[in-house]
Amino acid sequence: MKKQSVWLVATLAAVLVVGCANQKAPAEQAVAGAETALAAVRDDAQKYVPDQLQAVDSQLAALKDSLTKGDYKTVLTGAPTLNSAISSLKDAAEAKKADAEAALAKAKDAWGPLSAEVPRMVEAIQSRITALSKSHHLPKGVTKDGLASAKSGVDSLKSMWSDASNASASGDFTTAVSKAEAVKDKAAEIMKSLGM
Repeated sequence: MKKQSVWLVATLAAVLVVGCANQKAPAEQAVAGAETALAAVRDDAQKYVPDQLQAVDSQLAALKDSLTKGDYKTVLTGAPTLNSAISSLKDAAEAKKADAEAALAKAKDAWGPLSAEVPRMVEAIQSRITALSKSHHLPKGVTKDGLASAKSGVDSLKSMWSDASNASASGDFTTAVSKAEAVKDKAAEIMKSLGM
């Protein structure tokens, strides 16, 4: 009887060891597969959905920790959830990237007309200020204060336009268009104050 229980315990221990060994390889493969899948989307995810990437990184770290501790069952049960999270991360990053590319294309299209129109407006304002400064009588609706304000405003416009041009030169058309629109709006105000 005693020999049977020793053999039974030994057999159970052997089955347990074999069972753990049988789970070790799949657990290691699951973690390696998740790491590979995450590496494939990491750059875009970092750029477009960093918060979601951080959450997935935490999930992966937890599974790696379980693998290190030899808790293969936890790894194997957690792997599908992690893979699903990586898939969602990939989809979210691709969607945000597509939105960003569409916005960039739209900004590039808008930059062309603005890059021609806004400098002409600034030049017209500068010409009007020069003409009014030489004039002895200001037209109706234009005051000396308004002219002085327009003079300082045109310098501000040139500085703002320089920023917009620099942004477009560096390929940041979204910022360039935003700054150009601000210049255009301010230029329109100055033109109105000068009776243009």
